[in-house]
Amino acid sequence: MRAALAVALLCFSLGVNAQAWPSKPIRYIVPFPPGAFNDTLGRTISAELSKTLGQPMVVDNRPGGNSVIGTEAAAKSAPDGYTLFGAALPFSAIQSLHKTTFDVTTDFAPITLAGFSANLLVAHPSFPVKSVQELVAYAQKNPGKINYGTSGNGTSVHLAMELFKSMTRTYMLHIPYKGSAPVVSDLIAGQVDVMFDNMPNVIGHVRAGKLRALAVTTAQRSPQAPEIPTVAEAGVPGYEQTAWFGVLAPAGTPREIVNRYNAEIVKVLNSPDVKERFGKQGVEVRTSTPEQFGEFLRAEVARWGKVIREAGIKAD
Repeated sequence: MRAALAVALLCFSLGVNAQAWPSKPIRYIVPFPPGAFNDTLGRTISAELSKTLGQPMVVDNRPGGNSVIGTEAAAKSAPDGYTLFGAALPFSAIQSLHKTTFDVTTDFAPITLAGFSANLLVAHPSFPVKSVQELVAYAQKNPGKINYGTSGNGTSVHLAMELFKSMTRTYMLHIPYKGSAPVVSDLIAGQVDVMFDNMPNVIGHVRAGKLRALAVTTAQRSPQAPEIPTVAEAGVPGYEQTAWFGVLAPAGTPREIVNRYNAEIVKVLNSPDVKERFGKQGVEVRTSTPEQFGEFLRAEVARWGKVIREAGIKAD
């Protein structure tokens, strides 16, 4: 009897809290520094939801530890509807690379996918390859002489190159940086030979002639750059990797609040203005239900865990 009463009181309390929600500012945690697309996504969502929900939504950048710091902060936040988290592909790999105090599959409540973006394989214009086939041939003839930069161990671009190396049986020297901006700068300066990076970070430099695009990582050519072939069609059949972005909340967030967030965020992301702006940055908006996003996450965690184990990737 007492147990039944306790459950009833808890349900009543959650219902009252959900009805009163939101009554204070909301925090949107981004585990990357300002300037990355995940940050742009968070600020776009926050600006619009501040209007529709009637409460300020503040972006809280928590970079560091290959996104572990920000992810842990979100996982440990109260499940009261006042914390959102901007996830990306590295979220899928975090537990395979680090000892964490959280579980990405059980400590988060999926809200919606936000979009997908190709990673772009780029080289310095002076580097003596102009195609994927030429890169593979050059790497096979010169093992260890090519270096490639990444924005850090376990990032989507690092995983993209490890998959590429595994499928082509090549060896290139990895130079991890802390973030995308410094490695792109060194690539433009000729201190780095090649790299994969999110399309929004490098497509402008390709257009300006500062970098040479070799291929995109998606299964089909990108609508934002249809002239650039895919890695698969350019010489590595079966290769595919897509950077993704999504929004989550701490596990235990009331279902009615998760549903409200889903409805509001999906509306924002599917607005013509946002789709156009993100499209120009190389990001295709694609939303989902919480259940669909949850299934997607579980598949991604399994997929990249396998890649990391087989490639022997270690955290910094």
